Amino acid sequence: MHDHNSPFRLDHRIALVTGGASGIGEATVKELAQAGAAVWVGDINLPAAESLAASLPSARALRLDVTNPDSIANAVTQIGQLDILVNNAGIGHVGSIETTEPEDFDRLMNVNVRSVYLVTRAFLPLLLTARERRETVGCIVNVASVSGLVGIRQRFAYCATKGAVVAMTRQLAVEYPKTLRVNAVCPGTVQTPFVEGYLEKFHKDNKEKMRAELRARQPVGRLGRPEEVASAIRYLASDEAAFVTGSLLTIDGGWTAA
Repeated sequence: MHDHNSPFRLDHRIALVTGGASGIGEATVKELAQAGAAVWVGDINLPAAESLAASLPSARALRLDVTNPDSIANAVTQIGQLDILVNNAGIGHVGSIETTEPEDFDRLMNVNVRSVYLVTRAFLPLLLTARERRETVGCIVNVASVSGLVGIRQRFAYCATKGAVVAMTRQLAVEYPKTLRVNAVCPGTVQTPFVEGYLEKFHKDNKEKMRAELRARQPVGRLGRPEEVASAIRYLASDEAAFVTGSLLTIDGGWTAA
């Protein structure tokens, strides 16, 4: 049972965060560790994962390519037990359907959608047996996006992939209603290396103008912070959210309400 004086605790639980070495993933690793969980930092960038894990008392680094079944299978063997899976790894793309080449579309589907399928499927047996070790069921939190809820110009492939993540979240919640909780967070634009890389790649010549536009499209007038998304993930993974499954939690500064 959790201590009501210290809410959202995750003591004695084992978590895996994919894409855990930077941005929202890094903030989530820190948040879950602070809540008492033992956290695996899964990332294709092993040195970054190792650096983060070394800074925390109960974290371990794991080289994980979420698009590679062998890499995932190896991760399952290493981890052995799992209570919380955060499917965070993902990439972005800018372009309309006319400018999105088939190889771009396939790459996004591979990293943002197929990976969630592969990782979830591989870890499902561990998550489904979590209840045997404690009173609470296993938990999945998928990092989707407002892009999966509303149409956004020049984000054809990205919207398609995040819409798929939203659909998978709901389907899994319905498929395993008593043995697994599955929810998604849907962030707006968050200040992360992901966004900085996007600005550098697609708006190198007008970066500040574009940054101002990104702030303006969110009614609160600023970008989100990774820690704000991580706090929501911690809540969804906690006992306080025991009645929450199949839900989409928007963290978008009012974007989808406007």
